[in-house]
Amino acid sequence: MRKNEIIVLSLGGSLIIPKDGFNLEFLKGFKKLILKFVKKGARFIIVCGGGHTARAYQDISKGIGELTPEDIDWIGIHSTRLNAHFMRTIFRKWAHSVVVKDPTHKLQWTEKILVGSGWKPGWSTDYDAVKLAELYGAKTVINLSNVEYVCDKDPKKFADAKKLEKISWAGYRKIVGDKWSPGANWPFDPVASKEAEKMKLKVIVMDGTNLTEVEKAIGGKRFKGTTII
Repeated sequence: MRKNEIIVLSLGGSLIIPKDGFNLEFLKGFKKLILKFVKKGARFIIVCGGGHTARAYQDISKGIGELTPEDIDWIGIHSTRLNAHFMRTIFRKWAHSVVVKDPTHKLQWTEKILVGSGWKPGWSTDYDAVKLAELYGAKTVINLSNVEYVCDKDPKKFADAKKLEKISWAGYRKIVGDKWSPGANWPFDPVASKEAEKMKLKVIVMDGTNLTEVEKAIGGKRFKGTTII
């Protein structure tokens, strides 16, 4: 890690607020970890997902009336914005005062942390993280969720699914396909993956709750997780 290096984190909404409520221990630990690297000179872009908050609103809405894919996406986007404002508040002293919603519009931010949210229908916050990495010259996106590794097939459906420590973009995109579906839950969004491959971006997929491993990944050490390149 170089001084003033920008590290992009795609932070899953289900880490910010899990299904059973806020995990105060995780939030305090995450803040402590980020500030540890900030003190060493790093800068962070933290893009917040919608997670269980988005899915709860989406599921209840579907049960009441008919929704278009765009309706479902907008519910998700506003959930990411709530999570992002919450995260910006946690890092208030070190964060830019405005949550970035448009990942194609370059801000002149001088603070140590920039917090981002969803932008518009058609992709997830993974895509926003990829576009922000492109905008600010970051070479890696670290995707923090509750998934420890990418597997060669869906481990919820196949008991023989194998964990992958490294995979090419071509190989990964064969697993997840090319189409975005609102509310879907991939290790890394297919639309974002297509863009990341085009940019030759490195993406790390790992379990964000394991902060010991997250620290290793940020610090450039060997970690538990999958590297897509």
